[in-house]
Amino acid sequence: MFGKIRKAAARLRGTCRQDTGMVTSEYAMGIIAAVGFAVLLYQVVTSGQVQAELQAIVKKALSARM
Repeated sequence: MFGKIRKAAARLRGTCRQDTGMVTSEYAMGIIAAVGFAVLLYQVVTSGQVQAELQAIVKKALSARM
């Protein structure tokens, strides 16, 4: 009885471990995508209109009465 359970558990572990994690090329593509998104976000945040809006928000928060 226990022998059959052990064999079934070993087969299950074997099938679950076949494809785990990413390969190096997938990591590289993920890093490239993340860098591209970071560059895009940096360009948006440092644009004139967004920068002015962020400064207005900070000034309003600092001048608020408590």
